[in-house]
Amino acid sequence: MDIKTRTKKIIQLLRENYPDAKIALDFKTPFQLLIATILAAQCTDERVNQVTKTLFKKYMGPQDFLSTPITELEKDIFSTGFYRQKAKSIQNCCRELVTRHEGKVPADFDKLTELPGVGRKTASVIMGNAYNTPAIAVDTHVKRISNIFELVNEDNADKIELLLKKIVPVEDWTIFSHLIATHGRNICFARKPNCAECFLTKLCPYPGKTEN
Repeated sequence: MDIKTRTKKIIQLLRENYPDAKIALDFKTPFQLLIATILAAQCTDERVNQVTKTLFKKYMGPQDFLSTPITELEKDIFSTGFYRQKAKSIQNCCRELVTRHEGKVPADFDKLTELPGVGRKTASVIMGNAYNTPAIAVDTHVKRISNIFELVNEDNADKIELLLKKIVPVEDWTIFSHLIATHGRNICFARKPNCAECFLTKLCPYPGKTEN
């Protein structure tokens, strides 16, 4: 079976088993998703959702983040970890939005990656989920499980993204990230994948490796 055919079968089974798979971060606007994604770095989505539930009531737009002393913002996002760097990134990003984009989050991948604190993963999350433009966001789940499935043999997230785009159908790009993340949270655990309960064993080389 060639890799494109196997990838399609994997996606089909993931869709069948996780029909409600979607982005784990709560948001109502592209700007909220931008902030939530910045906060999600090295933090669980659940924790970010707890923080943004009150954060977005206080900070409605870029100007609100800019008019608040950074020490106050640090306190508001403290529990997400790395709060000093995240507060700095948020304010720098908001400043760029105000000065170059009239306070709006650009619906353009390249322009998004030009924003402070925004890399390809964050840009992909926003394009795919806020603007419904096909994009593959490579988080830790996608990076790890794509290698386990042997869809890629690569450690660099940016290279993984480009490789996956060659084998994942365009219409599945955005949902692919959510399906893989859901599978990672439910079965394909980082410490020890639960191969005995996995519905993808016939399509995945990994179970054979565990027998050694």
